[in-house]
Amino acid sequence: MLLRTATVADVPALVAMQEIAAVAGLAHIFPQQEYPFPRDAIAADWVEEIGRPGIDVFVAPRGERIVAFAALQTDELLHFGTALDTWGSGLAGSLNDELLMRLAVAGHRSAWLRVIEQNHRARRFYEKMGWHRTAQTSLGDYPPYPPLVHYEISLPSASPRP
Repeated sequence: MLLRTATVADVPALVAMQEIAAVAGLAHIFPQQEYPFPRDAIAADWVEEIGRPGIDVFVAPRGERIVAFAALQTDELLHFGTALDTWGSGLAGSLNDELLMRLAVAGHRSAWLRVIEQNHRARRFYEKMGWHRTAQTSLGDYPPYPPLVHYEISLPSASPRP
């Protein structure tokens, strides 16, 4: 397993890693002069989600570093990201597979996620992994509240672990 359960102690390193990747990958959506990365709000969100029943938050450590994060809520892939220096390494694909297996073992037959419509890199990744866009849309949680598109995937059948 590449992922372990996140703790509140992980939040500073998680947010630092997330900020670098988000600024690099989403600057065309969140220009930093107008919409700087909301570090404090994101950190508070992570702390709240780590403590909220029904949300499983994970990190992928590599040595002393956190190189990825994910969160599952029931059958939703709520959050997913990897460190900028791991992009293109295959790490995200391995983590995607692990998350889908966790969902299948939990008894889910399908999963869904939301992604920023203009996040073309993420959308290509999800489509490559077998996720399919649905007709559902929504809006992001942070200004400028970009449109989100929804994806879903059928999960492999899995028997629960003993």
